Amino acid sequence: MTATEDRTLFHQTGAGLPVPFAVAGTGMHLPPAVVTNQELTRTLDTSDEWITSRTGIRERRRLAPSLATSDMCVAAAAPALDAAGVTPHRLDAVIVATYTGDQPLPSTALIVKDALGAHTALALDVTQAACANGVQAMLIAAHLLQNPSLTTVLLIAADCASRVTDPADRTTGVFFGDAAAAVVLTRTDTPGAGLLSYDLGSQLSYGVQIPAGGSRTPTSSATVTAGDHYLRMDGRAVWNAATARLPESITNAVRHAGVPIDRVRHFFLHQANLNILTETTTALGIPPERAPVTVDRLGNTGSAGMFTALHSTLTGGSLLPGDTYVLSGIGAGFQWGSLCLRHA
Repeated sequence: MTATEDRTLFHQTGAGLPVPFAVAGTGMHLPPAVVTNQELTRTLDTSDEWITSRTGIRERRRLAPSLATSDMCVAAAAPALDAAGVTPHRLDAVIVATYTGDQPLPSTALIVKDALGAHTALALDVTQAACANGVQAMLIAAHLLQNPSLTTVLLIAADCASRVTDPADRTTGVFFGDAAAAVVLTRTDTPGAGLLSYDLGSQLSYGVQIPAGGSRTPTSSATVTAGDHYLRMDGRAVWNAATARLPESITNAVRHAGVPIDRVRHFFLHQANLNILTETTTALGIPPERAPVTVDRLGNTGSAGMFTALHSTLTGGSLLPGDTYVLSGIGAGFQWGSLCLRHA
């Protein structure tokens, strides 16, 4: 199947949401097992030079077989809660953004909430926008905080792509890494902080898909034998969509916020591929150092990618009060989006 011609776009314009909010703390969890390009060349028909030149990735992390996505979420949440000075019982919502949940049912967010002891929190899962899950989850969190009864939201973006990629597939096998990143969002008295604007879009494509395991093609011995539960990716389709939609979406979001693009301090982008990041910053006409990179040492960490960049920048002391920044990603579907925010 190919992409349809239909496309949906949604925008928010104006001065942002009426209730300001802040990123009160962030956290990250990286599995200790590191897989280098050299190690991959032992089992895949590829080379370190090929991987590096086409992806910019030198190494990635792999989650231990005995652990699941929820374990990474809990591990990333702990330092985020500590940094924010928030205890689990104060959480009003726990949102987990992942396309690699522990199992189809029950909810991965519910598993995480229970493990944290956030017993009164709403549990929400954002799943099928894949690498754009984090954008949608952040937008949901921003709107939840407009409710006067909600003051504190924990958002965790995590993916364990090693569980859904064919280890013998040289196309997907080199790209992905496992990781989780968390942010604690709280209401603030700082005027103008939080979400200023957003831009979302979509265009149906099967260029990235997991064909089996749903109601159309249920799991069977035949689908397992055929490898239909592994991620399949058309690299050219991904490149074309990402390099067109990310700059377009970011430009729209920043324009809706009324902020000149050269006044945006940081661009936290989906860490898909270093060449896509370079192409995006070039198209935007911004210095590459404004778009922090983690893909080189972590690989494509799916939903977590842009939050690993946010965490690294915030903990490094480079995200300052009053800074305007962008979160932007694109995922399977294709679905994409950009949020323009101001740091409290």
